[in-house]
Amino acid sequence: MFKIKRKAEKPKPMVLYNIVEDYSEFDAPGNVTVCAMTLMEDLAAHAKVLAESYDVPLDRITAVLMQGGVYVYPQTGGLLTRGLFACIVDPANTGPKQTFVLDLMQFAEAEQLVRARAISLEAAAVEVFHRTLPEELKAKLRQKNLGLDYRALDRSVAKGGDIKYIDFRKDWSPHFKRLCIMPDGRLVETGGLEEFARLHGITTAQAKTLVEQGGTLEVRDEVLACQIVNGQPAVARFSATNYAKARELAASRGLHLMDALSEVAYNDSAMMRGLARKALVSRSR
Repeated sequence: MFKIKRKAEKPKPMVLYNIVEDYSEFDAPGNVTVCAMTLMEDLAAHAKVLAESYDVPLDRITAVLMQGGVYVYPQTGGLLTRGLFACIVDPANTGPKQTFVLDLMQFAEAEQLVRARAISLEAAAVEVFHRTLPEELKAKLRQKNLGLDYRALDRSVAKGGDIKYIDFRKDWSPHFKRLCIMPDGRLVETGGLEEFARLHGITTAQAKTLVEQGGTLEVRDEVLACQIVNGQPAVARFSATNYAKARELAASRGLHLMDALSEVAYNDSAMMRGLARKALVSRSR
């Protein structure tokens, strides 16, 4: 008899978030992407991803995720160059765990609050962070489960019950998707720099430079254009024809290439449909 070998089951991809709401177009420093999870937290996976994202030692971030508290970034050459990472855990367990990062200016403001009002750094960090958020998001955070209508949620999301944790993120992470408008108006989602680089046939280093600094990158006869809006990258890919139109426009009218590309996009019906869909998707998340 011949034994039939079973194919090894592929490991299921890790799911870190199943609810994502984009507030990245709000004024900095309140420009965040709300990444939430209704399923039970995989602490090891959650800690690993956040440690990699925020450059915090794994053991420290694991402890903070378990107990709540803050991690203050160490000084570099005698100077503070970064703020802090915070995890807020409701002692009564009536609300979701929340994680966020304060930049250096926000950290300084939190330290002033600590001295002025004799409160903990954790409490001051929460006050400073929430103060900057969009009013719409502030209102949602006062409601259970962000005020979501669970009847309208996908069953796989709703079956998890209440939201277990919320990460307020600003980075380009593999664990939530960002949209790129393609030349034919399609919206293509990618998660993380490597997937974005594969989609466009560029190196990860090129992708990192583009989404961190903005600007343009030629890809064969086409071009990728990235604008940094409130610290968040917005990416579109232009066809060879539209790229040529933009270069001609820039030369004839003395425009910056990015401005010329924007004008070409607004006159392209397919790309405008993509922009309209992107706006609808952002509002519905």
